[in-house]
Amino acid sequence: MIENEKKEEAFFGAGCFWGVEEFFRILPGVIETEVGYMGGDKENPTYSDVCTGKTGHAEVVRLLFDNTQISYKDLVSKFWKIHDPTTVNQQGPDIGHQYRSVIFFKTPKQELEAKKSKENIEKSGILKNQIVTEIIPSGKFYKAEEYHQKYLLKNGLSACHF
Repeated sequence: MIENEKKEEAFFGAGCFWGVEEFFRILPGVIETEVGYMGGDKENPTYSDVCTGKTGHAEVVRLLFDNTQISYKDLVSKFWKIHDPTTVNQQGPDIGHQYRSVIFFKTPKQELEAKKSKENIEKSGILKNQIVTEIIPSGKFYKAEEYHQKYLLKNGLSACHF
């Protein structure tokens, strides 16, 4: 938890972080968003580093949210709807390990919620293919370069290729 008991962090990777950030940024209850890199072994990676596919990092969005306005469970539910969690290392035209589908959990409660949600979707039959989304503990978050932050908003765009 962050200072205030109502505030929590969440980390999602669902392809190019520009569109993912914009989707979550506008949700009521989301206080702050940042894009960056997580899940690899290179310290302080740059966008160029991550694009080589050799760092192990995924492009992710860090959310700070008020859990009295939107729950982690609701955020996970929305995560499943904004990308294809059945494609390995690809979302639309974006191909590479950095574009993988991943949920980085911060707490045991988040882990449970994410895994339960994944299981429910798999059982529902909504998706024709198996979910390949990783659900793993969060590591160090490396904030991406400033020009990537709120990229769509700054450039007058409302969406990427979702």
